[in-house]
Amino acid sequence: MEDNILTTSPYFGALCERRLSRRSLLLNASVAAAVAGALPTLGSTANVSSRHTSYKAVGPTREDAVLLSPGLRHDVLIGWGDSLFADARSLSAREIRSLAWLDDKAAERQQRLFGTNNDALAFFAAPGKRGVGALCVNHEYVMPELSLATLPSSASERAKNRESWIKARPQVVPWMQAAHGVSVVDLKRSARGWSVVRGGPSTRRITANTPMQIMGPARGDVLMRTNADPTGTLALGTFANCAGGKTPWGTYLTAEENVQDYFGGARSWAAESDDDMTKLAHRRWPLRERSAYGWEVVDPRFDVRREPREPLRHGWIVEIDPQNPDAPPKKRTSLGRFCHEGANTILTKDGRVAAYMGDDTKFEYVYKFVTRGRFDAKSRAANRDLLDDGTLHVARFDASGRGEWLALVHDENGPLNSRNGFRSQADVVIKCRAAADILGATPMDRPEDVEPSPVTGRVYMSLTKNDDRVVKRAEFTGREIDMGPDHANPRPKNDFGHIVELIEDNDDASSTRFSWNLFLLAGDPRNSNARFLTKVEDIGPDKLAREDVYYAGYTDREAVSPIACPDNLGFDPTGRLWIVTDADEELIGNNGCFVVPTTGEERGQLRQVLSAPVGAEVCGCEFTPDGTTLFLSIQHPGEGGTVDAPVSHWPDGGGLPARSAVIAVSREDGSPL
Repeated sequence: MEDNILTTSPYFGALCERRLSRRSLLLNASVAAAVAGALPTLGSTANVSSRHTSYKAVGPTREDAVLLSPGLRHDVLIGWGDSLFADARSLSAREIRSLAWLDDKAAERQQRLFGTNNDALAFFAAPGKRGVGALCVNHEYVMPELSLATLPSSASERAKNRESWIKARPQVVPWMQAAHGVSVVDLKRSARGWSVVRGGPSTRRITANTPMQIMGPARGDVLMRTNADPTGTLALGTFANCAGGKTPWGTYLTAEENVQDYFGGARSWAAESDDDMTKLAHRRWPLRERSAYGWEVVDPRFDVRREPREPLRHGWIVEIDPQNPDAPPKKRTSLGRFCHEGANTILTKDGRVAAYMGDDTKFEYVYKFVTRGRFDAKSRAANRDLLDDGTLHVARFDASGRGEWLALVHDENGPLNSRNGFRSQADVVIKCRAAADILGATPMDRPEDVEPSPVTGRVYMSLTKNDDRVVKRAEFTGREIDMGPDHANPRPKNDFGHIVELIEDNDDASSTRFSWNLFLLAGDPRNSNARFLTKVEDIGPDKLAREDVYYAGYTDREAVSPIACPDNLGFDPTGRLWIVTDADEELIGNNGCFVVPTTGEERGQLRQVLSAPVGAEVCGCEFTPDGTTLFLSIQHPGEGGTVDAPVSHWPDGGGLPARSAVIAVSREDGSPL
């Protein structure tokens, strides 16, 4: 079946061709002047005429609706509980108001329905067909208070009563497990817009119990073996799936992030166990005594006292083939184990594949993996296991505006040796954070999406926030670090977040050296206490206040939108950067979607084009190849309320509880966004 389908992603291929054909021209001179003195010469980049950000900005709001710039429209494609197959009955928002639906068959039904808390999106155009494709969607987690009626309104009361509530309704755990994971949704476009094809050829649900292969250096390692899988080669499920990415050969990379929230009994196990090897593997990714969801109450796989190595089988990048619903997902351990936000790929000059990744935790690191083999555009099968062999790197950002990718490779003659706790490359990838510590990587302010521009090759990384960035030395997640501001994370008490721009040496993703600069210091330029900075020399670890803002050197304070906590990133076909946010509403207002040119005279002129409903985070940020549609995830609308006392009624309205859903944004005239 594999060799009868598309050999490469048409969107990826077109963007690579565009990038390669334009790489020789220089960035606008005004940009070079803005960064002069802070960076070495940037060298050649693509000359991208990013068209003016012509949208009228949406102002900060607290309305319970999706609001868009004039000339834009949106359609709700699919939301939690909607059927994926023609023979499956949807779970309506009206039914959610009681618990009658939560019976012994709830998990079985959920496996044929769209899951909860949709996050990352990846669109794969069908080969040889216009207006047809598959959308891969992550289901990051369940918020019980937004899914299950009768729960206490207080978070502390819910936590206190969780175990007894689950024991009285044990069927809730398999339902939650079925609501996690990934949906592959078939779509088609008509004159009225995009719609779901229920039961299409790619339609599939992958859950927290779906069998998947463990691949790469950790496959079969002793730390990956459990009572249920003594070979350490076959894991059950994926969960905590945050962002993702796509490969040139048309597969989906889903990122397992906060897996520590799903396991309980860790402290009891540690107090009683003499398994020092496993304890060391958990040191830099600590586990809980009581999990956030209570799965260990009824499922021994999530009880560390029974399966202390099960958590090590999660926290990876998982590759899924949307074109072959029978293919088992594969956990690609070569890309390291940490709180993966995403894995965004681009080709190197010699045709290898580089994947950029962030570890979405305070004071963690930015990573890059470069394959050993080259991408083969003529044979999809030849790329099937390309991600199992290559070099994983972690970034060090120097104060000079330069930096280095440090190779995370086991070597008895190097720092990652058995004397330092790394007996093999399996140890390096399983204990990836500890390996990065030893090499001297730079702790960052929660690295979220790390996205290479498919047009210029420059890499943009969102550092969403870190209010623990204060001057002191202390222990944090299993090691002692300096927590004060530095040049790459210059703002104290960083509530608003920032974006770093990275330029690989020789404009080549395989380089091990790079230059970097600050692209955005997020915040509210309307705030009278905020300095609106336009020169990089005014930015530094001893120069900034919490409210100060910087928009890539752009000089018109009135022409930019406030923004807080950049999260997922995306690029349209012209090369403009699109940003979606995950901020506390009291900072600025509801979360939203923003667009900003990265080149030309309007570099840094950021404008908000969408405002989300109350309580929602915006995720995804995925374009169709022609740039006419932007898919976005509206995640957890109504956060802060409950099913019984909702604070949002989106998307169904009528006083009904809110549901997470995917929307398609387009221009009213159908032209590219």
